[in-house]
Amino acid sequence: MSLPLPCLCLVTDRRRCAGRPLEDVVEDAVSGGASLVQLREKDLPASELASLARRLREITHGRALLFVNDRIDVALVSGADGVQLGEHSLSVSQARDVAGTRLMIGRSVHSVEGAAAAASAGADLLLVGPIFPTESHPGEAGHGPTILERLRGRVDVAYLGIGGIDSRNVDQVMAAGASGAAVITAITLAEDPVLAARVLARAVSRSFAGSTAGLSARAP
Repeated sequence: MSLPLPCLCLVTDRRRCAGRPLEDVVEDAVSGGASLVQLREKDLPASELASLARRLREITHGRALLFVNDRIDVALVSGADGVQLGEHSLSVSQARDVAGTRLMIGRSVHSVEGAAAAASAGADLLLVGPIFPTESHPGEAGHGPTILERLRGRVDVAYLGIGGIDSRNVDQVMAAGASGAAVITAITLAEDPVLAARVLARAVSRSFAGSTAGLSARAP
């Protein structure tokens, strides 16, 4: 199991789907090119979260990876591909002790130091942010793409920018060295989630291909 690169990740928020069922939005996002879905519904009890995870597993199976936020148990029983840990969740090593090699382990980080520590601990994926101002972190201005640039050569795992990213600024995220982008409302609140995901996925792929070509050209 490996992370598809470049990667467009949809982070779920069922309360911000413009009145549509979350499952429909996830289906649209995957159809449009999202290659990773992170189930992030913190208020749901375990039984409901597991049921939702199983439904999303059916949608994403063979089409996109599925990560479950924080809940290793739910990730395992639903057949998810990974778990996404917050900075105040279990450590990467503790999660690995529980999940073994059955799950990929992502870590959400908010500093260069945190990213380096998570990578050293064996995380498979880093979500770095918030990059731009976002309602998920009210009152924070965002780190800007600079934090992504500072990670170049510092970590040897894939890292995605998250926070306030949409089709207008995703190129900045990719140009700063990210392996992809994670979004919520840029897809969930879009009038046409399929089209929104397609535009973002194409931008991510175009920028990633350009940065890879540039690195190859500069290689000795």
